[in-house]
Amino acid sequence: MRVVVDFTQCESNALCAGVAPEVFELDEDDNLHVLMEHPPEALRARVEEAVRLCPKQAISIEED
Repeated sequence: MRVVVDFTQCESNALCAGVAPEVFELDEDDNLHVLMEHPPEALRARVEEAVRLCPKQAISIEED
């Protein structure tokens, strides 16, 4: 799987980072960073939850 973030839609609400901190991080300027573009399958459930929780629907998963 590949994590995709539409940064034009992202408001840096940090809900994704709260659910999957191994994959998403907010820096000190409140900019979102994807730490793992291709997270392991073991993190799929948490990445899917981050997709669902994103208030702007800025996160998606593409299958490799």
